[in-house]
Amino acid sequence: MIVAGSEIVGVTRVRPSTLLGKGTVERIGDQVRADHIVVAVVDATLTPGQQRNLERAWSCKVIDRTGLILEIFGARARTREGTLQVELAALSYQRSRLVRSWTHLERQRGGFGFMGGPGETQIEADRRMIGDRITRLKKDLAEVRRTRGLHRKSRRRVPYPVIALVGYTNAGKSTLFNTLTSAQVASKDRLFATLDPTMREMKLPSGRAAILSDTVGFVSDLPHELVDAFRATLEEVTEADILIHVRDIVHPDTEAQKDDVLEVLDDLSAGEQSNRPLVEVLNKADRLDDEGRAALGNRSQRSNNPIMLLSAMTGEGCDDLRRTLDDALSAQRREVSLRLPWADGKTLSWLYKKGEVISRTDGEDSVELTVRLDPSDADRLEQRRTGD
Repeated sequence: MIVAGSEIVGVTRVRPSTLLGKGTVERIGDQVRADHIVVAVVDATLTPGQQRNLERAWSCKVIDRTGLILEIFGARARTREGTLQVELAALSYQRSRLVRSWTHLERQRGGFGFMGGPGETQIEADRRMIGDRITRLKKDLAEVRRTRGLHRKSRRRVPYPVIALVGYTNAGKSTLFNTLTSAQVASKDRLFATLDPTMREMKLPSGRAAILSDTVGFVSDLPHELVDAFRATLEEVTEADILIHVRDIVHPDTEAQKDDVLEVLDDLSAGEQSNRPLVEVLNKADRLDDEGRAALGNRSQRSNNPIMLLSAMTGEGCDDLRRTLDDALSAQRREVSLRLPWADGKTLSWLYKKGEVISRTDGEDSVELTVRLDPSDADRLEQRRTGD
């Protein structure tokens, strides 16, 4: 694909028919025809009518922001789940635009008011077909959601804390994922390289294990069709114990991207109101000069969340991130004091394996312990002792 040209167009008043002003539409139309443009992309949300009118005026295919994102997602989808999610989002988007797909059919204006032309009949038939397919896709994705729920229950039984990587698309999440887990997940310098969540075990400095989840990248004005379709995938974010917000610190719009990510997290009820620990990672430090690093020096003092400068590409700062995650998980632990008979060696061994033993006093027939445990392990210990 070759980009023939691009420009920022000011819109003082939105025209219901074409979004853009008449003069702008004519000028761009002349350029489209002169350069033999086959696709025009408008970085805005177009109504079906606006999209149709612009195609007529420019004599080429017109794609709005949502359509472009769906095109990219469609090209990136690899797994069955990803394909289902993209197809559901695309069909939900297309259903309201069927009239644009059938402009080549005759539309009778004469006759009785309740009789439409063959174009309308075809549209109605296609709308029914799309509706049936959407219903089927939603059922399939509901099964995916159920399966993910079972997987989460299995992880809780192990249990491992879950740490989810979130951030704007192309911020470097997959590269950081590979660095922290020694995995080989595809990481490319392109938008939406990751569509399907990937999970791997990672070791923390204390020796405990955690599950790191790589998730789909966010984007500003994320189309609601995508949010709905990727709900099953995004549930991994809402269920995580800790979030790592990965930012491309050298991107000129990094602050705006941060706001967009936080907005999506709020929409998912995974933002500040959830009281979930969040670590902000300023990625791509290897591209900063000394002046740029100095400018970021006091940033961590102005935030309630830990902020870390690192490079997922070189590994700089990744050890500090591991220690920060370890400390954050330890802060969630509950302190439990108990006395165990020497005969209960199984529980004693389990406590050493799952918890952090703070103090121990050995007696003749029992041992007194103070242990820090993850909340789920503390509940499991209580159930175990109650059952005994």
